[in-house]
Amino acid sequence: MCLKSISLTLCVKRCPAAALHHIAAALHHIAAALHHIAAALHHIAAASCIERIQAELIDVIEEKQKTTDKQAEGFIKDLKNEITQLEKRISELKQNSRSEDHLQLLQNFTSINTPPPTKDWTKVNVHQSSHVDTVRTAVSQLEKTLSEEMEKLCDVELRMIKRYAVNVTLDPDTAHPCLILSDDGKQVYDGNIRKNLTDNKERFSHWVCVLGKQGFSLGRFYYEVQVKRKTEWDLGVVRESINRKGDLTATCNNGYWTIRLRNGNEYKARADPPVLLPVREKVQTVGVFVDYEEGLVSFYDVEARVHLYSFTGCSFTDKLYPLFSPCLNNGGRNSAPLIISPVNMVREDVPSKFKKTKNKYSCKQR
Repeated sequence: MCLKSISLTLCVKRCPAAALHHIAAALHHIAAALHHIAAALHHIAAASCIERIQAELIDVIEEKQKTTDKQAEGFIKDLKNEITQLEKRISELKQNSRSEDHLQLLQNFTSINTPPPTKDWTKVNVHQSSHVDTVRTAVSQLEKTLSEEMEKLCDVELRMIKRYAVNVTLDPDTAHPCLILSDDGKQVYDGNIRKNLTDNKERFSHWVCVLGKQGFSLGRFYYEVQVKRKTEWDLGVVRESINRKGDLTATCNNGYWTIRLRNGNEYKARADPPVLLPVREKVQTVGVFVDYEEGLVSFYDVEARVHLYSFTGCSFTDKLYPLFSPCLNNGGRNSAPLIISPVNMVREDVPSKFKKTKNKYSCKQR
């Protein structure tokens, strides 16, 4: 048995709790390393595809250029031959003009007076390709390839981050008075009637939202929220010390890392300034992943396996709490609840085709 194994065995016997803590920490770092390795492998694969498409594009352009050069060389050769024939005819004319035998001059003039046949060069054109179609086709292929690689990468990301799933429930002490929470703390919607509740310091007074009970000040965590049949919502995380009274400016610089839906199809990240997200299909379930130490907050379309947005480079100092805003009822048009749904660790119903958009915004708390 090696010294390291003996040392670890003694440590486990003498201080089992501390040893288990170190083992758990080591396993955590190994999982994180595997996540980065998987992402790196996909980036390498994507880079290899880009290089291959670039090489193919260069080959096509060079082949077309060779054809154009060959055509131009043929025209130059023909033109040189015509110039040579004309110079020869001019030389013959000069030589005959110096002859003193006028009869011979007249006899030769008929044969040399007619110029040699030449091409109408005003109608000749050497086509220099702009390669627009070639480049457009290559870019289209590149976009398709990158989309496929992003599909694979996002699938790997979701499988990895779902391991950090946590149980999140809603905190009624933070809920706006118009909100209705389910008994299990998993659903929330706007009841359209303001209840007479104690205006404690934790409660939101103006913004129709509620926080999760669970706060996080280290590590990674992940949860999913069902947003079906809704036309408006806000989701994300906030720092514990945010202002909860009066009108709020919900941007990352003020401690809000959220995305939102408005008008049924307008998705934005509440960065500073806001970032419009090019989402093509209506999102049904939003996945939220946070890495506290890395300063990362990422959002995913769970069903489509699409990465929606990431706040990166964030500086977290307070506890972070999940935020949920079902927004106003709007006469029943937005009456569906937000539902904190169980995280499905293994999904077999992976679509064959996905649509990918990847946006990142570097945000530091000020």
